[in-house]
Amino acid sequence: MTPAALADLVRSSAVQVLAARGIDDAILPEQVTIERPRNPEHGDYATNLAMQVGKKAGMNPREFAVELAAVLAGADGIDAADVAGPGFLNLRLAADAQGEVISQVLSAGDGYGLGDALAGTKINLEFVSANPTGPIHLGGTRWAAVGDALGRMLSAQGAAVTREYYFNDHGAQIDRFARSLIAAAKGEPAPEDGYAGGYISDIAAEVIRQEPSALSLPEAECQETFRRIGIDLMFAEIKQSLHDFGTDFDVYFHENSLHENGEVARLVAELKDNGKLYEEDGAWWLRSSDYGDDKDRVVIKGDGNPAYIAGDIAYFHDKRSRGFDLCIYMLGADHHGYIARLKAAAAAFGDDPAVVEVLIGQMVNLVSEGKPVRMSKRAGTVITMEDLVGAVGVDAARYELIRYSVDSALDVDLDLLRKHSNDNPVYYVQYAHARLSSLQRNAADLGLKLDPNADLGLLTHQREGELIRTIGEFPKILRKAAELREPHRVARYLEELAGAFHRVFAVRELKILPQGDDEATPQNHARLVLCEATRQVLANGLSLLGVSAPERM
Repeated sequence: MTPAALADLVRSSAVQVLAARGIDDAILPEQVTIERPRNPEHGDYATNLAMQVGKKAGMNPREFAVELAAVLAGADGIDAADVAGPGFLNLRLAADAQGEVISQVLSAGDGYGLGDALAGTKINLEFVSANPTGPIHLGGTRWAAVGDALGRMLSAQGAAVTREYYFNDHGAQIDRFARSLIAAAKGEPAPEDGYAGGYISDIAAEVIRQEPSALSLPEAECQETFRRIGIDLMFAEIKQSLHDFGTDFDVYFHENSLHENGEVARLVAELKDNGKLYEEDGAWWLRSSDYGDDKDRVVIKGDGNPAYIAGDIAYFHDKRSRGFDLCIYMLGADHHGYIARLKAAAAAFGDDPAVVEVLIGQMVNLVSEGKPVRMSKRAGTVITMEDLVGAVGVDAARYELIRYSVDSALDVDLDLLRKHSNDNPVYYVQYAHARLSSLQRNAADLGLKLDPNADLGLLTHQREGELIRTIGEFPKILRKAAELREPHRVARYLEELAGAFHRVFAVRELKILPQGDDEATPQNHARLVLCEATRQVLANGLSLLGVSAPERM
C-alpha cells in the first residue's frame, strides 16, 4: 500500500465515522496528510487527521481518533491502528500490504514516481542566461545543474516545460567585450572597463584567423567585426560547455532581436499610451511602485536609449505571447531587485503578477585543502564551469550543486568530491546503485530470475520495512520538489534511500542470495525483488538529477 493509497483509505474511513454521526464529510481536507513517524516503534505511518477535524465535527480530537482507529483496524492491509496523545493516529501495515509498493515499482519501471499535478501547465523555465562575454562562472554552473534538474522534475509532474536561455547580446557589456578583443588582437592591455583572461586572447586570435584584415578596417567596422564573430565564438563555447555538463536548452533567445524587430519600441509606446509610463527629467519611468516595487524604474533614459529593463519587459511579453502559463526566472544573488520589477512588468500589461516566479541562487565557492580556490586557468580570477568539471567530473559537480537549497551560499569541497568513500554523497548513492546492479548479475549467475510473483509478505524484518516505506515516499518527494522548486529534496531522498538499503545489507540474517550450494528460498526471491525495486528508484532519481547510475564502480 502506497502512502497515497493509505491516505485515501484514512479519508474514506473518516467519512464512515462522520456518516455514523450524521455529519457532513465536507469538513474533511481534500488531501489527508500521512507521515512516517520519527520513531519506527510508533508505527509505519501516522496521521493528524483527528486533530484537524475533531472539533469541526463537534468531537474531542482523541475521541474522533479512537473511532477512526476502530474503522481502520478492520480494513484490508492494516495490521494495527493506535491512538497516541491528544489524537494522533499511528498505523502499522500488514507485510503483504507494504509489498504492494514494490510491485508498483516493478510494474512502472522508469515511470515510477511520475505524477500529473502540473498536467496542462505550460511553463517557460529560464536559467543560466550568462552574459556572452566570458565562460560560465560558478553561479551560472549552479543554475545549469539546478535548472536542468528542476525542468526534469516539473516535466515529471506533467508540465510542458520549455528550457530557455536568454542571450544578453545587446548593450554596453557587448561593446566592452568587442573592445577587449581588439586590444588583445593588437597585443595591448585590456581596456580599464573591459575583460581579461586567456579566453579573450584565444577568441581574438580566432577572429583574426577568420577575418585577417579585421584590424585594418575603419574603427566602427572593426568594432562590429570583432563583436559579431567574437560573440558567436563565445556563445558556441558556452553552448558546448553546457552540453558537456548535461544541460541543453529548447530555446536560445537573443535579447538583441527584441530591439532589432522593433518590439521594445512598440511595447514602450503601448505602455506610454495606457499610462503605465510617465515622463520625468527627460526620461520615461515605469510606475512599478504601484505594483509592489520599492521605486519606479527608468525604462527609457534621458538620452533616448532604452534601459536594461526595457528588454526585460519586452521579453516577458514575448513569453506570454507564446502561450506560457508560468514564467520562471532563475537569477543570481545580485538580481534580488528583479523580483518586484518583473512582477510589475507583468501587472503593467494587465497580467496577474503570479505568472512571474523568480528564484534567486546564492554564491558558490570552491574549497581545496581547507582554503578557497580563486584562480582560473583560462578566465583569470573567475572560476568557471570547466574548472569545476575538470576537478571532480560532471556527476559529482552536478550532484553537489543540486543537493543544497539555492537559498544558501555553497562551499564546494573539491577534496571530498574526489573521494571514493561514503563521505562523498554522490559516490554513496551511485555505489548503492552499482551494488544493487551487481546483486542482479550475481543472481543471474546463480540461475535466479526476478520473480514478479514473489511473496512480498515475507519481508517482515524492521530494516526491510524501513526500506519499503522509503521507496514508497518517492512519488511524494518528487511532487514536493517540483511544487516548491527544490530539486535538492530528491538528492537528499536518494541518500536516505541508499542508507536504508545499506542497512538491510548489513544485517547478517537477511541473506539476499543463497549461500554456497543452498537452494534459493522464497525469502531470497522476495529480497531480490526488493533490491531490484530499490535499484529502479535510485536510477529514476539520479536520472532526474541528470546524474548517471553506474552499474559498476
